[in-house]
Amino acid sequence: MKHLGKPEAKREIVGRLARLHQHESPRWGRMTAGQMLCHLRDSYHAATGDKAVTMATGMFQRTFMKWGGLYLPFEWPKNLQTRPEMAQEKGGTPPGDFEQDRKLLVATIERFTSPSRDFQWHPHPLFGSMSERDWLRWGYLHADHHLRQFGQ
Repeated sequence: MKHLGKPEAKREIVGRLARLHQHESPRWGRMTAGQMLCHLRDSYHAATGDKAVTMATGMFQRTFMKWGGLYLPFEWPKNLQTRPEMAQEKGGTPPGDFEQDRKLLVATIERFTSPSRDFQWHPHPLFGSMSERDWLRWGYLHADHHLRQFGQ
């Protein structure tokens, strides 16, 4: 099962990010490639506590949805609504220079996956408290979902 704690899975995600082009059109959704880079970075920052995010969780989300979303062998559904703080048209970080945003995302992934963490995991806005294993699995799946959105 792929997760960002496995070096080969992290290399895969970073390589796919490297192949992403600024003007690629999404296969679904409204984000641009630059907005997607910022969205992913914002999401990792929510996990590390560097970006505040509102909770929208309940028993179903913290149990069945969490387990299914992280461990069933299905691609995540398209066009799921995100939290307002991560949504590009609301509170998400606006894109700047594409190459700089890509470098910042890769640096954030490095920090997110570092064995010597300088942060504590914060609760996921839907799934609630998550283990390190859960966060690393989520980190892979979230990046994979959006990279597929742009044909990567």
